[in-house]
Amino acid sequence: MGKTAFIFAGQGAQQIGMGRDLAEQFPSAMQVFEEAGDALGMDMKKLVWESDEATLKITENTQPAILTMSIAALRVLEEAGVQADLCAGLSLGEYSAHVCAGSVSFADAVRLVRRRGRYMEEACPAPRGAMAAIIGLTNEQVEEVCQKASEFGVCEAANYNCPGQVSISGEHDAVVKACELAKQAGAKRAVELVVSGPFHCSLLRGAGEKLAADLETVAFSEMKIPVVTNVTADFVPSAAEIRPLLARQVSSSVRWEDGVRRMIAAGADTFVEVGPGTALSGFMKRIDKEKVSCHVSDVESLKQTLEKLGV
Repeated sequence: MGKTAFIFAGQGAQQIGMGRDLAEQFPSAMQVFEEAGDALGMDMKKLVWESDEATLKITENTQPAILTMSIAALRVLEEAGVQADLCAGLSLGEYSAHVCAGSVSFADAVRLVRRRGRYMEEACPAPRGAMAAIIGLTNEQVEEVCQKASEFGVCEAANYNCPGQVSISGEHDAVVKACELAKQAGAKRAVELVVSGPFHCSLLRGAGEKLAADLETVAFSEMKIPVVTNVTADFVPSAAEIRPLLARQVSSSVRWEDGVRRMIAAGADTFVEVGPGTALSGFMKRIDKEKVSCHVSDVESLKQTLEKLGV
């Protein structure tokens, strides 16, 4: 029998109102929003449901908001009897995966990601830093483009999302040059992303160092279910490795495609995207369209997923 993998979204999936219908229908989801507010000393429901896009897009708001909504959806899914055999999360989503695996408490995770968001935004704010999505080139071609553009500044592959889709990160002039070179190399698209900093590149090493100090103050337990980390695209070996991997992850490439393939090799044949958006489900179609893929982001998608899984 195949295994079920839960996969958790990263930054960019946020939207005003996310999780509201789940929270209004399921007390367990509402409790997560309230627990987040208590942990952070702020009204998480007001931030996520009633603020504006500009406020929600501030990284230190975005990250705890997405984590909260993802864990709210997770609690509802678990109540319905759907359990993960293994899990992973894209960037920020790796914290949701660790909450799912029982290796860190939700309250600790939400406090960590708020600080993580602040450190990431402070490390190299736009417009000095930039990111871009490159569509239609191989990983090797993108790496070559980044190498050539590096004479204009830092430029590195940031997210290996799925075949033919890699995002790059670095100093603005170098990223712009890389987009030009990518188009010359035959990319279908090479577009700058609207982000608040150059995530997952060496410019964020300082943010990772600050985060490492915060990670030391938090208790981590052994994982009850295996977690694949973005840094190595492999399973986290033990609780002792969680802190260094999360600290490195801030400035390391996100090896998402390889991580999904690792879960498939471990027997995963059903992937449930838990939290806002459907980007990871889109990546799944490009990585392996034969695998069952579904998502839970609201009451309607929950119903559809439970039907698909025969629950």
